[in-house]
Amino acid sequence: MRIAPDQMARPGRPRAGATRRPLPPAPRIVGGLALLVTLGTLLLMLPISARERPLAWNDALFTAVSALSVTGLSTVTVSQELSLIGQILLLTGIQIGGVGFMVVAVVIQRLLGRRIGLTERIALSDSLGLLSPEAIVSLTRRVLATVLVFEMLGALLLYLHWRNDERLSEGQALFFAIFHAVSAFCNAGFDLFTGTPGFPEGIPRDNLTLAIMGTLIFIGGLGIPVIADLLTYYRERRLSLHTRLTLIVVSFLVMSGTLGFWVAEIRGSGTLAGENPLRALLICLFQSVSARTAGFVGIAHFDELTAPSQLLMVTLMFIGCAPASMGGGITTGTFAIMTISLWSYARGLPTAQFGGRSLAPGTSRKAGAVLTVSLLVTLLASWLVAMTHDAPLEPVVFEVVSAFATCGLSLGLTTELNLFGQLVICLVMFWGRLGALTIVVAIAGQQRRTQLVQYPEEQILIG
Repeated sequence: MRIAPDQMARPGRPRAGATRRPLPPAPRIVGGLALLVTLGTLLLMLPISARERPLAWNDALFTAVSALSVTGLSTVTVSQELSLIGQILLLTGIQIGGVGFMVVAVVIQRLLGRRIGLTERIALSDSLGLLSPEAIVSLTRRVLATVLVFEMLGALLLYLHWRNDERLSEGQALFFAIFHAVSAFCNAGFDLFTGTPGFPEGIPRDNLTLAIMGTLIFIGGLGIPVIADLLTYYRERRLSLHTRLTLIVVSFLVMSGTLGFWVAEIRGSGTLAGENPLRALLICLFQSVSARTAGFVGIAHFDELTAPSQLLMVTLMFIGCAPASMGGGITTGTFAIMTISLWSYARGLPTAQFGGRSLAPGTSRKAGAVLTVSLLVTLLASWLVAMTHDAPLEPVVFEVVSAFATCGLSLGLTTELNLFGQLVICLVMFWGRLGALTIVVAIAGQQRRTQLVQYPEEQILIG
């Protein structure tokens, strides 16, 4: 049979009628965030984004990555070096990074009347950390509405409180309230008070401010599935195992962190020595909530924290917030699964069990993979920064873990980073926002494979 020349497939071009294979969800998420970082960097480099001189490319890149990863680390003083337009751009980046750029993309597509395909649904469920893409579009609308309601309520309360502060004008009080409500709920950690005349210690630390911002941080760190569960509890009268487990772990971390900070800092050498015990307890409660990826400083003279508090802070940052939340870290889910697996193994149970349920076998493997990769990333990044900077190990590890957990707390090393150190921290923040498994799968192109050969078992000594 003779084939006409125009019917022959040309090399390097898809055959006529053939459909191109869509990009898998993991690379799509990584590429989408990288594209937003590039756009954010270019916008922050514009002269209109700065007060005096435009930001250098590395400062703009660092700030864009920190905003879109909702971290809060910054090589510039936002209130002094960014103009109002620059601050609005920063706020937009925080909001997109907080709710997830995939959520924003889906909302835009729906507004344009476009259909959301299966690939987009899977990518969205992956970016939100959800198990199933079912009803993901309706969930997206509820997520966006919930976020906006909490942020608006927080902004209103902050405005009503700060409008009476003589150090702020009426316009400043309104914009500051909106900015910090978004930054707090998204667990970003950026603030406009640092560098503003009259606020030498950054954000106000009065009881009401700490209570409002601490509540926003706490709710934002619970995760989308937990918030949805709690909002529908009056109708369903039940909570999922994930919600119950998250609330238990979060409560334990917050309470243990509060007590730990209070015991370490109320002593004679601590930063809260001489403070009223009840007032110190409130500050420690706020700092315990903020340490799990929000990045706001509640303790004055933060760089003078005692060694026990620094170690506790690193631990809380590394664990981080709940899955599908505004925060980072290995997540409370990974911490809970590893703890349950350990306890079940110690009891001699064949599977990990909790709350009258057996956990899926792949869950423990996934948690172990997240923990292992996260430890390797933080150790490698800490080694690279320590090798290229003349700084003690404590602030180096603190900085890297803060970047990985998208927290934003620092012991003063951020502004001392050289170009190489800034790039390392940028990569760690990028990694921390997307999560270990998302990036590993995107790089490796992992596909589900059917194992055709079963190999014989062999024992390896451990412990």
